[in-house]
Amino acid sequence: MSGFIKTKFFMVLVVLMIILTVVPSVLAATGGGGYVKNALNVVTSPFRQLFGYATNAISGFTSYFTEFDRIVEENKALREEIKELGERLSDAEETERMNEWLYRYLELKREHADFEFVAGTVTGRESGNYMTVFILDKGTHQGVAKGMPAVTDYGVVGYVSEVGLNWCKVVTILESDVASGAYIKRTDETGIVEGDFTLAADGICKMSYISAESDVTQGDVILTSGYGSVYPRGLVIGYVERVEPDPNTQSLVAYIRPAQDMTNIKELMIITDYEVVTDE
Repeated sequence: MSGFIKTKFFMVLVVLMIILTVVPSVLAATGGGGYVKNALNVVTSPFRQLFGYATNAISGFTSYFTEFDRIVEENKALREEIKELGERLSDAEETERMNEWLYRYLELKREHADFEFVAGTVTGRESGNYMTVFILDKGTHQGVAKGMPAVTDYGVVGYVSEVGLNWCKVVTILESDVASGAYIKRTDETGIVEGDFTLAADGICKMSYISAESDVTQGDVILTSGYGSVYPRGLVIGYVERVEPDPNTQSLVAYIRPAQDMTNIKELMIITDYEVVTDE
């Protein structure tokens, strides 16, 4: 121990202690305490700044995550709101579509007051020979029978090919084995509208046996004649797209675009009662 007291390191410590004890006391007594505070402030200033920066950084870091959590919650709420608005919009669009369909359905009933209709919804589709076969939610329980015509407010779709208690199947006029008596509205000339294998994929059927002297032209409206088919007279079949001569029969063939788009059908009307046209 006595050896440590005699060392230079110990002597330096003693001197520093005396300085740190006596000098502040003397300066305080003589009014110079401010110099000590200034000196201490100068020495500790960098450390205070560093501490301030660290505190601000921690505060900013905490605020960032707090703000991040708030934004996440807001985004979640907005997504829920958007989803709800989307569902409301979808419901509104469906309601509007149904209202429009019901309006057109009533218009068709007023136009053909002598017809009895059963409105059905398309519940499925099957692949027929060449085109779609529609499955409806109406059957014998609702008065539907095989052979009845199926239409929309735009025009003819096809006829009932099969029927069950609460369902039926409808084949379209594009099928190759479907034929219907028809006439040109503008000229009253007659012919036969039938499906064709080579045309069905393009959504077209044809009207054959038109007189070679006919002036049938693009845009002419083709209606059902009521003769030789399941369809009553006066229903719109479609519109002429082009006319070509038929070399086999020396007559004209008109290619018809059905008035009803067969790819976008959701509801159909089955005509369950109508006046049958008899051939004289």
